[in-house]
Amino acid sequence: MMSTRGNLATLLLVLSFFSGMGTLQKLAASPQEGANPPAPPNTQVEYITDPSFNNMQAIAVTVPEKWHFQGRLVETGPIPSIPYFVFRATSPDGLSKVERLPRLCWVWGSGPHMQDTPRACVRLQEPMSGEVFLKNLAGVLKVEYVENVPIPDEQQAAAQRNAQSQDRNWQFFTVKNTAELATAAVRFQNGTFAMKGLLGAVVDCKETDYPGRRPGPYQPGSPPSAVYRCDAGVRYLTAPEDQFEGVAAIWGRPGMGGQMLRQWDYARGERIHQWGEAQNRAFQAQLQLQHDQFEQTQATQLRMHNEFLATMQRGTDLSMARAQAGMQARSTATSDWVDYALGQQTVRDPGTGQLSKVSSAYSYTWMDSSGQHSFQTNDPNADPNATMTGNWTKQVVTHGDGSQ
Repeated sequence: MMSTRGNLATLLLVLSFFSGMGTLQKLAASPQEGANPPAPPNTQVEYITDPSFNNMQAIAVTVPEKWHFQGRLVETGPIPSIPYFVFRATSPDGLSKVERLPRLCWVWGSGPHMQDTPRACVRLQEPMSGEVFLKNLAGVLKVEYVENVPIPDEQQAAAQRNAQSQDRNWQFFTVKNTAELATAAVRFQNGTFAMKGLLGAVVDCKETDYPGRRPGPYQPGSPPSAVYRCDAGVRYLTAPEDQFEGVAAIWGRPGMGGQMLRQWDYARGERIHQWGEAQNRAFQAQLQLQHDQFEQTQATQLRMHNEFLATMQRGTDLSMARAQAGMQARSTATSDWVDYALGQQTVRDPGTGQLSKVSSAYSYTWMDSSGQHSFQTNDPNADPNATMTGNWTKQVVTHGDGSQ
């Protein structure tokens, strides 16, 4: 169990987690507009860009000073929509980490409209609460689930009010929205370091009711459908046990995490407004790029969801028991997921053991003797030692955490 002081630090972190995981606050595009709140002291602001808008700055992410940052937008639909952002922030010593994982989704229900649900979502037979979701996720991550961390009632109520404000009654169907916040404390062993972690999830669920249709002279009838879909956004903090309270306090300050830039939000809104109307090639090229990004995202989500579903089928208790004996698999799962979302792969120098994050678009990577310059290719016979200056070593592809 956590100490009282630890619970206070965790509560601060919980509040910070959820302030940047639901509807993002919209910031001005530049300091001159005067809408950006000042960043907390000893922090730095990193930007995630949108390649479909010529790498326009889209999300501003405030992280602790000197932390290493990587981030990317992940498309959530094949047509213009608001993308989801994924990031990884790592402390200078590499021991503490905050990751915003790709979204996971699950569906259940009945009727013919179940066929329209995304193929990347896990199929369930009944609802799953946020707490149960995090218990299963802990099994996927191969960590020990310690306890549920209660969410203040006013925060749960605010999330629910925000969700219900999006309820809609359309001509042919009705949409009802709910939201649940959940957090869980976890722990694991990283070599000689006893590690603590906090999983924070926002679970947004949507119930869509479609009335049945009577058969007509030109079309068959259909039974009613009730389709339920839940999407979970997860942020995950880990740190050595003796540093956890300090790291939690740093990330618990107001303003930490991601915030949407107003200029990008406006540009996305214009794109959605123009959907189906514009015919020029430049606009179509932007849409194609977004569609390609979405297809890449689907491959990532399918892998994540297959692992999640397999863990549920094995049983959470069995997974948690294995977790205590298999720490290595823990970091493999999360780091692989985030690597895939960021379009990266991890390679290791067989001589020095140095790990490097490089593009996943190439099959072969070479690194020079300084460890700072890389050469990537899809040609298995290419050798930069014959054409470029310096000594180059072919790298070995590993899991995201460097394991074989």
